[in-house]
Amino acid sequence: MSLSFRNTLGGALEPFVPREPGRVGMYSCGPTVYAPAHIGNFRSFLFADLLRRYLAWKGYAVTWVMNITDVDDKIIRDAQREGVPIGDLTARYTETFLKDLRTLRITMPDVMPRATEHIPEMVALVETLLERGHAYRTEDGSIFFRIASWPAYGRLARIDPEAQRVGERVESDEYAKDDVRDFALWKGARPGEPSWSTAIGEGRPGWHLECSAMSMRYLGPSFDLHTGGVDLVFPHHEDEIAQSEAATGLPFVGTWLHCAHLQMGGEKMAKRTGNVARPAEIYAGGTSPRALRLALLSAHYRASLDFTEASLAAAASAVERLSTLLAALDGYREERAPDPELPALLAATRERFTAALDDDLSIAPALAALFDLVRDLNRRLAERAISTSDAVTAAALIRDLDRVLAVAEPDGEALPEGAQALLDARAAARAARDWTGSDALRDQLAALGVSVEDTRDGQRWRLTGGNDGTI
Repeated sequence: MSLSFRNTLGGALEPFVPREPGRVGMYSCGPTVYAPAHIGNFRSFLFADLLRRYLAWKGYAVTWVMNITDVDDKIIRDAQREGVPIGDLTARYTETFLKDLRTLRITMPDVMPRATEHIPEMVALVETLLERGHAYRTEDGSIFFRIASWPAYGRLARIDPEAQRVGERVESDEYAKDDVRDFALWKGARPGEPSWSTAIGEGRPGWHLECSAMSMRYLGPSFDLHTGGVDLVFPHHEDEIAQSEAATGLPFVGTWLHCAHLQMGGEKMAKRTGNVARPAEIYAGGTSPRALRLALLSAHYRASLDFTEASLAAAASAVERLSTLLAALDGYREERAPDPELPALLAATRERFTAALDDDLSIAPALAALFDLVRDLNRRLAERAISTSDAVTAAALIRDLDRVLAVAEPDGEALPEGAQALLDARAAARAARDWTGSDALRDQLAALGVSVEDTRDGQRWRLTGGNDGTI
């Protein structure tokens, strides 16, 4: 089948056809930087990274935009609580977020716009909505979108537009407005809150407005893909569609993709309930970033995922199998005729992997294809049934598939000081058949966090933290 996604807008599985052949514009709702992001947030960001990586792997030129919300009710509240400017608070948590992205091997988006740096674009959007009769002012200087002016409201969430809105970041009684369903585009200035002096008055942008203005600034009035957590379908993304299409008269987004919640202890992971775990806390417990990445990617993005110790352990075992196999293939030496069955096996694996991800990023069968290959290759290695060139070809395929997954190989950290000399000494001891000395050197290496394995193809080492090497 061709690449297809289940579009939240309408709920159907649709062939993916970008607006411009070979090029994809993609927007993801990023973090609101009032606290460190938790792994439930990162499940959504990792899903978007998987999507972006797979599109690139298939040959698309992808422009990925992810915003940083750096002005918001919660940011203002917490900055006031700490007695610091909002810029100080958001800079701290933005730095933490970017570090977590890099550690989890999430591709850095091409553009990461910050709300406070795009006030002019937001003001221009509000002006257009006012001119077209889709927005109105209130006595306190706020500006609201008039939902009654937009009959298509509710298509994304498939709700009755006459129903009262729920889940707003701003309670209905905080600002006077004509209809309880209407949402704030611009919030009039209030004492003690940051504000901007603009052509539409003194105040600050509403949360929904920010994403519309920034996505259209970098991707144009219509673009291909918009991702986010399922909790953003309503009202956030519903509001984005209404204000964007009302302003431009054009379809806003071709395909909407939403990631289901991560659960811990049977409940949704959420900051407001305290039911959260952050990446640094997971690493402190001995889990590698690669294992956490795979654990968060291992279920289909639209399926709820329960985060447990067992799921982490399974992911850790899986990445260990991958890195161990790659190290074995890299060190393998067997001068013999190539295995005539191997090309078909590798081609079938690639085909299964691609077919699975083409089907709305179905990750489980894609991983099954990869690990079936891992099992088969381990058997062939044990039987010395493939040649040196076969091993090179097999390793190349695994690394190619891992351009999508980014879990197979450890980061290139250096050996601890003195470890290389011990490895060299141990190799020499084994060559001299000094087994007692070799064992003693193995113990010294273990004390440095370096695990050593002896194979037919030579001594192979692995850092306790998951980095592999061969000498």
